Amino acid sequence: MSDTQQTPIEATQASPTLPGWLPIGAAILALTSLSGVGLAWQSMSRQQALEQELVRRQAAVQADASEARAAARQSQDLTRDTAAKVALLDARLAEVALQRGQLEELIQSMSRSRDENVIGDIEASIRVALQQSSITGSAEPLIATLKQAEERLLRYKQPRMEGVRRAVVRDLERVKAISVVDIATLTIKLDEVVRLLDELPLMASAERAPELEKGPVKAAKSARVGAAADKAGAPDAADGMLGRWYWQLKKSLTDGAGLVWGEARTLLRVTRIDHPEAALLAPEQAFFLRENLKLRLLNARLALLSRQFDTAQADLRDAQEALARYFDPQSRKVMVANDLIRQVAGQARQVNVPRPDDTLAALAAAAAGR
Repeated sequence: MSDTQQTPIEATQASPTLPGWLPIGAAILALTSLSGVGLAWQSMSRQQALEQELVRRQAAVQADASEARAAARQSQDLTRDTAAKVALLDARLAEVALQRGQLEELIQSMSRSRDENVIGDIEASIRVALQQSSITGSAEPLIATLKQAEERLLRYKQPRMEGVRRAVVRDLERVKAISVVDIATLTIKLDEVVRLLDELPLMASAERAPELEKGPVKAAKSARVGAAADKAGAPDAADGMLGRWYWQLKKSLTDGAGLVWGEARTLLRVTRIDHPEAALLAPEQAFFLRENLKLRLLNARLALLSRQFDTAQADLRDAQEALARYFDPQSRKVMVANDLIRQVAGQARQVNVPRPDDTLAALAAAAAGR
C-alpha cells in the first residue's frame, strides 16, 4: 500500500524537470509539420498544374471535338453527296443494264430474224423449184435451187445452219443421181421424123427406095465390071478384022440383052406384102396417110410436152404400126424413122423427181430452234 501511494507523489514532485527527448520530438514534429506543409504545397502545386493541364487538354479536346464535329458534318455532307451520286450511278447502271439487255435481246432477235429469213427463203425457193420440176418434168430447177442454197449457207457460216447445209448436199447428190427425160431432145427427134415422112417410100410405089438408092451404085459397079470385061475380052491386033467384028457383034448382043433384061425387071416385081391393103393404097390416100401420121406424131409431141407419157406411148405405137404396115421396111429412111420413134418411145417414161425431204426436215428443225 505504501508503495502504490508513494509513486504519484514522486511523480508530482519530479514534473518541473523536462525530459531530454522532448525538444528532439518537438523538432522532429516541427520538421514533420514543415515537410507536411511542403508536401501539401507541392501537392497543391501539382494539383493546380494538373488542373491547368486538364483545362488545357479540355480546351484542346473541345477544339478537337469542334473540329471533329465539323469534320463529321463535312463527312456527313460528303456521305450524303456520295450516297446521292451512288444512287444516281445505280440508277444509271440499272438504265445501262436495261439498255444492254434490250440491245442483247434486239441482237438476238435480229439474229433469229436473219436465220428465220434465210430458212424461209431457202424453203420457199425449194418448194417453188419442186413445183417447177413437177410441171416441167425436169430436175434442173431443183438442182439449181439446191446449189444456190448450198452456196448461200456456205457464205452465211452459221453453226446453227450447218445441219441444213449437209442435208442440202445429200439431197443434191440424190437428185443428180436420177436420169430424167430430156423432153427437148425427144421433141427434136419427133420433128425429124415428121420432116422425113414426105420422103418415105410406100409399099404401093412403083419404085422401091432401096433400088433407087442402090441403082447408081449398081450401075457404076456394072459399068466398071463391063469395062473390065471389055478390056479383058478385047481382040488383039493379031486377030485381024474378023476377030474385031466378031467381038463387036458379041458386045452389042450382050449389051442389048442386058438392056432388055433391065427393062423387063422394071416391068415386073415380086414382093412379099403381109398387109394387102398397103399395096392397094391409092395415091390420093397416100397423102392423107402421111398427114394422119404427122398428126399422130404431133399429138405425141404435145403429150410429151404436157408430161402425158401414156398418151405419147400410144401415139408412138400407132405411128410404128403405120410405118410397118404401109411403108417400105427396106428403105434406109424408113429404118431411120423407125429407129427415131423407137428411141423416143424408149425414153418417154414417167420419172419422179425425188423430194428433198432431208432439207425440208432440217429447215423445220432449224426454224423450231432445235
